[in-house]
This record gives sequence, structure tokens and C-alpha cells, in this order.
Amino acid sequence: MGLSSLIVSNNEKHFVVLFIGLVLIFKIALITAANEDNQIYTVHLGKRQHDDPDLVTESHHDILGPLLGSKEASRESMIYSYRHGFSGFAAKLTSSQARELSEHPDVVHVTRSKNMKLTTTRVNDYLGLTPTAPTGLLHETDMGSGVIIGIVDSGVWPDSPSFNDNGLGPIPRRWKGRCVSGKGFKASSCNRKLIGATYYSKGLKKMYNGKLNITEKDEVMSPLDKVGHGTHCATTAAGSFVQDANYLGLAKGTARGTAPKARIASYKVCWNNIKCFTPDIIKAMDHAIRDGVDVLSLSVGDEIPLAFEVDRDDFSIAAFHAVMKGVPVVAAGGNDGPDSQTISNIAPWIITVAATTMDREFFTPITLGNNITLLGQEGVYTGKEVGFSEILYFDDLTKEDFKAGIAKGKILFSFIRGTLAENFGVVMQKVGAVGLIIAIKPTDTVVTAKADIPVAYVDYELGMDILLYMQTTKKPIAKISPTKTFVGKPSATKVAGFSSRGPNTISPAILKPDIAAPGSGILAAMPSWSGYEFLSGTSMATPIVAGIVALVKQNHPDWSPAAIRSALVTTALQTDPSGEPISAEGSPRKLADPFDYGGGVVNPVKVADPGLVYDMGENEYVHYLCSAGYNNTSISKLLGKIYTCPSPSPSMLDVNLPSITIPYLSKEITVTRTVTNVGPVGSVYKAVIQQPQGINLQVSPETLEFSSNTTNKLTFTVKVSTAHRANTDYHFGSLSWIDNGGHSVRIPLSVRTRLLHYKI
Repeated sequence: MGLSSLIVSNNEKHFVVLFIGLVLIFKIALITAANEDNQIYTVHLGKRQHDDPDLVTESHHDILGPLLGSKEASRESMIYSYRHGFSGFAAKLTSSQARELSEHPDVVHVTRSKNMKLTTTRVNDYLGLTPTAPTGLLHETDMGSGVIIGIVDSGVWPDSPSFNDNGLGPIPRRWKGRCVSGKGFKASSCNRKLIGATYYSKGLKKMYNGKLNITEKDEVMSPLDKVGHGTHCATTAAGSFVQDANYLGLAKGTARGTAPKARIASYKVCWNNIKCFTPDIIKAMDHAIRDGVDVLSLSVGDEIPLAFEVDRDDFSIAAFHAVMKGVPVVAAGGNDGPDSQTISNIAPWIITVAATTMDREFFTPITLGNNITLLGQEGVYTGKEVGFSEILYFDDLTKEDFKAGIAKGKILFSFIRGTLAENFGVVMQKVGAVGLIIAIKPTDTVVTAKADIPVAYVDYELGMDILLYMQTTKKPIAKISPTKTFVGKPSATKVAGFSSRGPNTISPAILKPDIAAPGSGILAAMPSWSGYEFLSGTSMATPIVAGIVALVKQNHPDWSPAAIRSALVTTALQTDPSGEPISAEGSPRKLADPFDYGGGVVNPVKVADPGLVYDMGENEYVHYLCSAGYNNTSISKLLGKIYTCPSPSPSMLDVNLPSITIPYLSKEITVTRTVTNVGPVGSVYKAVIQQPQGINLQVSPETLEFSSNTTNKLTFTVKVSTAHRANTDYHFGSLSWIDNGGHSVRIPLSVRTRLLHYKI
């Protein structure tokens, strides 16, 4: 293009400006019109004001009816009435109606609904949960036979042998849920293991204006799981014993859930080829509280930017009410790692789970023509060995080469700079290749084959070894052997690369995640011909923790959700079973810190006897809400009673969490915590500090004496100052309270020096 073509007259300039202005006006008009289209909104009213659910629903119509002109219009608009665990409703409204409704004196706030995304034979042995042991958590709780775990996910596949009810007693009397029939699912499919199964689709249908063709999405309107995610999570948490479970011969052993005799209640809110819609999720949680579940497990997550817990996050509000009724909520931290500040489900009343690997890996041997054997990772291949064949570098080939059939009978090798190309093998099989070796950035995802040829994955370092061999050999050859299972050494535990990391983007002083559990290559039941498959994600780690929480809740029915969370954090492991420190996969790999795994890897051997707990109830959560800047009106409606935050506002650093996170330290500050003795009367604990680099800490008192039944709570302070003279990144340490009875109550410390704040 010549310079003259860029020169325009003044008249032309005016025309261009006018045209752009008209386009902008037109776009604004379109946006305004679109915003006036009916959308689904969730209206939160806080704690319910009536014990009778019908009266709660009637109060919802009393609010919505006048806005829409009649109760008939209200009933047509309303999708769900949330009336058991909390008060609220979902309705189809225009944006102006939603704004008007948000000003109603009884409304906490109104949020536009959104989609959320879905985020074994070895894992429980790895964690030390041995069912044959004469002592321990499984023995003391009869493997969780008295607890009910609510799985809010993609439904359930009842035909899996992991839902057998052999040896289980009657369903707990408090259970009020039900099994709902639907396409492909009979109510009689439930038993003493799978005690409830239902589905929620009203929000989904409204979102599609009744035009959703569920069949085109390969879905059915029933509790039946067409995705597999919900079945996998349910059986990971509480699957029954199934011998000889395996995936094509790999990872063979006895499958069982973390709490193998616990009962499962399935709530389907996620749909194949569709995400999970928040009004449906909230209704499922509302019903689960009514039904009598003991623990809620949700392997769903949000995306950056996160919603504020009380003003915008429907899920966090529903979780708050569940926790206030004594139901722990365990949720996935997300799969957006290893980048920092990606952790989701960050409300302090939620138990947020990160994912690790464990001491089992699957290696695909690759033998080069020089007799050097490399171990490919991640990919799973169970077919016949591909004998020595010529290996070609994919990047050197052209379209004409492929058309000429050059790949036929060859093994192809390629570097992939990006995400895993899972369908690459299928494409290469079509052009005649007999195998594929892919060099990728390190991952911790076990990938099952989508092609009939082997697809072996290596990291870039091994990839360069292969490339060097190819470039220094006249006719390079290789063979690929079937995948083999390796258990124990030399595989050390690490935080999985996909696991989302802290710090918390909404409230950096609240440590997230809380805890980690194995989430890579977890074998559990699926609705498929194989019966069992590998899945990876924080979604898989979440039900493991939910199962442990269920066992602890049965063992200690009087413990609050916060006390259980504290026990998880303070007894967690920072080393793997072989004694090696836990690393964190990333770029580069490093030793794991609290933003990777919270307190550490969950330790069910110790969790039921933590000695001390950092407990929290309504007062402590309100302390957090006030320190976070939520207004009195919102907090009062959330609680269902008048509440006024103290002035000045309390410090978020004093929220009674089993961690201390200080994101802005410039001068000496004092942090307060209170611990509750759940161990023997008369216990005496002494403080042991691992100082973060360049940070000075002083604990007062240094000794805690719980001398009698009446002295079961004690408060201590930690003075914190910095020796750094410039802004730093976070430095990490720990504070442990140790007694003579074998208790070591450890909380993580995370401190960042900020002499110049970025928030001015």
C-alpha cells in the first residue's frame, strides 16, 4: 500500500468520524436492547424467615408479584424457590426489573446466573487408609457407614459395581431425599449405597428459552450420567469394594472409595456438552441440606475474575448457609495451574482442594536404535508392541509427503509447544503411521488412547535426546512398548501442574487452597465399556477429601465444618510417604509452598486426632465479612437478623483460620488466633516457629496449658516484623504447637513485605 492511499481529505475525515459514531451508537443500542432481554437472575434473601417451606415460597411471590403485576406472572417467571437451607429464588427478568428488585428492602442482592465448569485402586493405600487395619479412622467409623455424601455433579451411572450395597445396613433414618425416574434411569436403581438420585434442569431450560434439544447434546432428562464425571467423583468418595478393577489391565487392584461404606446422594446439575448452570446448582444444594446430607462435594469451579462471595457469588452464598447448618462444603480449587492467582472457590467457609500426583505412574517404554530406553509419561497404550520402525521428524514433512504415503509404517516424532494434542494420534493413524512420540511441556495428566496406535509423551529434555539421536543417525529407528504400571519409588509426590494456585485474588489474607489430595491419574467408575477409567483434575482430589471429611464427621459429630477443616490443615503432610519433600510442577519446578497445597497433602492417619483446632462459627465469618468491606445491610440479610459491623472494622489478619497470611507487611503488626483443645484435658503445648526468610515472629504466650474441662479455648498472639528493606515476594514458614502426646499442630505462614503498596 502506497503512502497516497493513506491520505484523506477533511470531508472524508468528517465522514469517517460520523460513520464510526453511528456504528458506536448502533452497537450501544443493540447492547441496551440485549440487556433488556429476559435473563435468569438469582435473588438472595438470606436466612429463611419461616420454618414452613411453603410460607417461604409464598413470601418470594409476595416480593416478585408486585414487580411483575400479579402472582400469576410471578409464578410464570419464577424457576426455583430456594426454601430449605436458605431463602431466595431464581426468575427470568429483564435487567431493569433485576435492578428494581435489587432495591427491595428484603433483598440481599440480585445476581445474573452463569455457567460453572467441571473441573481408586491405589490412592487410599497411598494415603494410609487401610481397611484391614485393626485401628484407625476406617475401623473407628465402620468405613463411614453412617454418613451421607452429597455429590453435586453430572449425575450417576447406577449399573457400576461400585454402587453395590453388599454388607450395608439400613439407610440412615434422617434421610429425606429420593430417587427420581427419568429416561434411562429407574427409581429402583437406588439401593442402600446409592440412596438418592435426582436432577435439576429448570434453569438450563429457561436459559435456552425452551428450545434446548437435549438429545443433540447426547443427554437425557434424568439422573443418568452421560459425562462420567459425576460417577467418577461419587465412587472416588464412597465407592464400594470391587475386586480386579483396572483400565485395560493397568492399575489392577481392588477399587474402593475413601469412605467405602458411606452412602451416596447424587444431584445432577451438569450436562454433557453443556456447563453447569448456577440456579440449578443452588437448588441442588438447597435440597441436599433438606435431605440430610452430612457433606457436600462439588467438583465445579469459576474462572477469573472471580465473583465476590456475598455480593455476586451464588455458590458461595449457598455454601455459607450449608456450613451454618453444619454441612461442610468441599470444592475443587480449579485446573488453571501452574499460574499463580488462579485458585477458585475461595470463600473462607469452603474447604478448597488442590491436586497432587501420588506414588503411581504409567510409563510407555521407547527404545531407540542405539539401545537406549526412554520412559514416556502421561500417555496410556495397551495394544501390541510396535517393533523397531523408522522414525521421522514430523516438522520436516510436507503435505505432499503425507499424500505420497511417506508416513506409512513409520513412527512420527514431534515437538508440541502448547497444550496436549489428544487427537493428534487419530490423525496420524489415518495417514498410516504406526506410532507417535510427542515432546511436550511437563504435565501430570494421564491421557488414555484415542487412537489404535501408541502415542507416547516425553518432556522437552527427553525430546532433545531423541532429536539428537535422529540427527546423528543415518536411519533412526525406535520401538514403542505397551504402557506399564509403576508403584512406589522412584516416583515422588508433587503438586500437579494443572492444579490452580494461590494467592487468593479477592482476599489475599485468606489462604487458598486449604488442602491437597491426589488428583492425577485417579482410577474410578465410569459409564463406559471398560467400567473404570483414569481422570485427572482437582475434581478428582475433591471427593477424596470429601470422603475423609465424612469419616471425620462420623467420628466427631459435634465438630463444626471449620474444626474439620482445621484438622485437615494442621495434620497435613509436607513430605510424601518416602520422606521426600513435595515439589510443585511448573516453570520451573520448585518446592511446594502454601499457595500450591495449603497446609499440605491430606493425612487421614492423623486427622481425627489433631489435638487443637482453629474453630470458626457465625461470629468469625461475620468478622471476615466486616473486614472484607461488605455492608451491614448485606450481612444482616445474609444472617437473617440485624447486625452492625464494629468501628473501626476488624482486621482480616485476625480471622481465626489455621494459617497466617500477611500480604502487606511494612511495620510490626500483631496477629491473634484462638485454639480449642479437642485432645486430653491437661495438655500442654509449646510453640515452635519456622521463620520465613527475613521475617521476625514472636509468639505470646509460648506455652498453652489446658488445665481443666473449663479451659478448652486459649488465645495467643504473633508479633510479626520484617527485616527486608525493599518490596519482596512471599516468604514461607510455619507455626507449630507441640505437646508430649505426639500432637504437632502446624499452620502455614506466608508473609510478603510491601514498603510501597500498590494499593494507595
